[in-house]
Amino acid sequence: MKEFIQIHRDDNVAIALVDLKKGYSFSVNDKEIILIEDVGKGHKISLDHMLKDTNIIKYGMPIGHLLADVKSGQWLHVHNLKTNLKDLNEYTYVENFKAFNVDIPEKKVMVFKRKNGEVGIRNDLWIIPTVGCVNGIGTLIKEEFLRLNPSVDKSLITVLTHNYGCSQLGEDHENTKTILQNTAKHPNAGGVLVLGLGCENNQLGVFKDTLGDYDENRIHFLISQDHDDEISQGVKELTALYENMQKDKREQVSIGKLKFGLECGGSDGFSGITANPMLGEFSDYIIQNGGISVLTEVPEMFGAETLLMERCKDKATFNKTVDLINDFKSYFIKHDQEIYENPSPGNKKGGITTLEDKSLGCTQKSGLSKVNDVLKYGETLKTAGLNLLSAPGNDAVATTALASTGCHMVLFTTGRGNPYGGYVPTVKIATNSDLATRKTRWIDFNAGRLVSEDISMDDLLAEFIDYIVTVANGQPTNNEKNNFKEIAIFKSGVTL
Repeated sequence: MKEFIQIHRDDNVAIALVDLKKGYSFSVNDKEIILIEDVGKGHKISLDHMLKDTNIIKYGMPIGHLLADVKSGQWLHVHNLKTNLKDLNEYTYVENFKAFNVDIPEKKVMVFKRKNGEVGIRNDLWIIPTVGCVNGIGTLIKEEFLRLNPSVDKSLITVLTHNYGCSQLGEDHENTKTILQNTAKHPNAGGVLVLGLGCENNQLGVFKDTLGDYDENRIHFLISQDHDDEISQGVKELTALYENMQKDKREQVSIGKLKFGLECGGSDGFSGITANPMLGEFSDYIIQNGGISVLTEVPEMFGAETLLMERCKDKATFNKTVDLINDFKSYFIKHDQEIYENPSPGNKKGGITTLEDKSLGCTQKSGLSKVNDVLKYGETLKTAGLNLLSAPGNDAVATTALASTGCHMVLFTTGRGNPYGGYVPTVKIATNSDLATRKTRWIDFNAGRLVSEDISMDDLLAEFIDYIVTVANGQPTNNEKNNFKEIAIFKSGVTL
């Protein structure tokens, strides 16, 4: 196993791939470096004597400036390195497209074709409360249905609980309604029972009237206050939905028919070396075959946004990307919050020092493809290729937002580990082999093998694509095995 890496030839730091002790020596660009202090895995090592205010270069770009003079072989982290980022920026559109070709044959997957032409990789049965007040009612309906139908696979039925749907105003109210409507129409669901209370702000009548076209055999509605026994009525609705779902059979299509959300959580110093670059190659592969990938977590684009802007397909898309970035910064400013209060404690422990450090690793998930569209929170996918989505870095909210666009699966890289899962398969990809070994009930795929084993990126990517095919074909991810299927909706305003 390699013990260190210089990611880009212009970098003035190296990254420890294992815990290194004071006195350890290694060579970079024919120059010998001797550690003058211990450096933990994932953390940065100075490759030269450098003066205060010198920019530290990682991934070939600045990730911050020095707070004091440092020596060759010194540990660089929050104690001596600070972000260069400021508040709102002005940007200029400069095209910088790079050609790519992922030399892996197009794969086929088995999916459920829906009436509207969409495809799903699951045939689940969901209960979606319009308001948090009926979360418990949804659970009772599910339990009674399973009691009366013991042969039904209980993992197919999920109550997508949340805390909203009432006492919300303006944009928050619309966000809740929109996310729940998008969820109800998601093609991974074979049947959906939309469950209301009756007196909530998120009225079921308005919900239904503004839902748009939908398959009446696949989506049913129930207002709890309208029935003396809402549990029995709910069981009747689930029974009808389940019986209709039994007609659905898988058919073969190209993997390019699928839509993938790209996300990370609990990132570490390995994220930008292993899992995120692998996802970038996977994203390019999917797009090369006509598919869609979606990058979100806007605050984790700060500091690397120009790399995305220069890949926008045209000036209009560039302008939407500028708005995506500056609107989210304005959201922080509106609430009197520090824009760059990031990375998290876990990120820092794993070796990430500044937001530029984090963002330059995070955005690698987008590969080299052109940015073809930019979506506001709650919008659904319309354009093939790489899309950017407005959503925060919070794992639960970002995963829900990705699923709400229509993504069939969320690909989630992590260096610290996270058991969370959304209502679509949420593939956890370890950035380091230690995490993958320890957390086998959380982690689905180990990208850390790029540094812990003698395996090339091409070979690892081929293995990952084969794994994704099995998931698309029905193999459950760990979040599905654990029944961790959650929903979280973005909120920014007043609660009554």
